[in-house]
Amino acid sequence: MPTEALLARLLHDLAPLRPLALWAHGSLAGGDYQEGRSDLDLIAVLPGPITLATVGGVIRTHRRLRTEPLAAGLHCTYLTPAASADPGRSHLTWAHGHVMRRPVTPVTRRELHDFGRVLHGEPPAGLLPPMPDRQLKEFVVRDQRDYWRPAVDRARLWRQDVWVDLGLLTFARATVTLRDGRLIPKREALAELTALGAPAEVVEDITRRRYGAPAPRDEAWLAHRAELTRAYLGPAIDALVTAYG
Repeated sequence: MPTEALLARLLHDLAPLRPLALWAHGSLAGGDYQEGRSDLDLIAVLPGPITLATVGGVIRTHRRLRTEPLAAGLHCTYLTPAASADPGRSHLTWAHGHVMRRPVTPVTRRELHDFGRVLHGEPPAGLLPPMPDRQLKEFVVRDQRDYWRPAVDRARLWRQDVWVDLGLLTFARATVTLRDGRLIPKREALAELTALGAPAEVVEDITRRRYGAPAPRDEAWLAHRAELTRAYLGPAIDALVTAYG
């Protein structure tokens, strides 16, 4: 299986950095992974501290993997035990073909504790502080209000598959987290979107592209889909934030 081969190669090449743990979150951990369609979302814990030599080792590791199948979708954030407690702190990350810094969000932290997949070393409970319900819900509301709601007003974004998919699925997952206190995978989020009254045409489009054969599309359909998505998502986010903010 290409996914398992890529993970094994990553672990082998990370050995000089002496990782304490390697965990998967997202679809691979949640049971909704679609090989060749889903990203590989990983967290590695290194002994620390993160030095220039560490950064160089991470860059070399991921550059060596570039020709491997599925490597373009492999994203890995590098933590150290001493810097793991603050959800707002940014960490060394390899994503989209280059290094950057980004935080390990409260949602990711809860995923790791609830159903993270241990690929190597210690489990999350031994190295990562738990995420309280209140802090998780505050983050979810803030993410919907401050990131996704302003994005709805940027019309050009919503002709792209990634914005339609993530915008709607993140809203459905946020709704369930705030309402029921649990995290759900993308497949369950699609069913939740239908129950929440999202446009059926758009939900069917996401479902086909994720789990089946995508239907032919043209510019007129992309424009129509964008209008449907934005008309639904803006008021839906407003109502969610009002109810739980």
